[in-house]
Amino acid sequence: MLIGAHVSTAGGLDRAVARGVERGCRAIQIFNQSPRMWRPTAYSDEDFLAFRAAISPTAIGAVVVHASYLLNCAAEDRSLRSKSLTSLTHSLRVGAAIGAHGVVLHPGSAKAGDSARAIARAGRTIAAALADSEGCTLHLENTAGAGGTLGRSVDELAALLEHAGGEVRLRVCLDSCHLFASGYDVRTPEGVDALVAELESKVGLERIASLHLNDSQGQLASNRDRHANIGAGELGERGCAAFLGHPAFQSLPCVLETRGDGHGPSGAEVALAMKLHRRGVRAREGAQRARAPARGRR
Repeated sequence: MLIGAHVSTAGGLDRAVARGVERGCRAIQIFNQSPRMWRPTAYSDEDFLAFRAAISPTAIGAVVVHASYLLNCAAEDRSLRSKSLTSLTHSLRVGAAIGAHGVVLHPGSAKAGDSARAIARAGRTIAAALADSEGCTLHLENTAGAGGTLGRSVDELAALLEHAGGEVRLRVCLDSCHLFASGYDVRTPEGVDALVAELESKVGLERIASLHLNDSQGQLASNRDRHANIGAGELGERGCAAFLGHPAFQSLPCVLETRGDGHGPSGAEVALAMKLHRRGVRAREGAQRARAPARGRR
């Protein structure tokens, strides 16, 4: 598992690499433009070359781009859907230019409208963005479920994939805080097992492409999208370790999106996540060894 953090691109794309290295990251996530502005950042070929040159000698093995928070691919308003399509396509093109592992997208919101129709609109918008770009995968992020947001359940993620045409470049990003807030208790190995079984049945494990590790300020099924620092929320260190330890997740990049010390995840928090990952994997291996003799006596 490649564990790291969301880092700033202030000062240039290549500066994000330096910030990741400072934090001991094996993966980084960036915004390709301001997350709360529609105007895209006009990167040049030189910017992309500088980024690739900066990351090449480092231990960072994956880069994830996060699309702007303003996007609503499910909007009833056609002009907002059009702006969302333009911005998402731009994100995918930037992702391809820097060799990103993928672009993470909040699929959108039905607001107070019909969720089934909203999912269909989002699917068409997503499919259009994929058709107008190439070379970079798109990861639909599960949501906490507040305000009509889409992707609050495995069923909704499956429906979004279907309405987008099941395109091979379309994947899923799992956020631990959002899962917990939407009712999936991922604090135990058994809870994560149940989630993975549902994903395998309805989405396919090959679609799971990235992780967000965030603790949760809100309680189980609260629908509150409020990240807590790792170990300081309702999941706690034990829950974060359980989430990180599942065998199906071990080849994935996993980035923290916490506030940290007020300036995003710190190097110490990244190191803690790596420690909890090792703890979660060891717990799985220990449980497997404990079951083996019992099977042999049958």
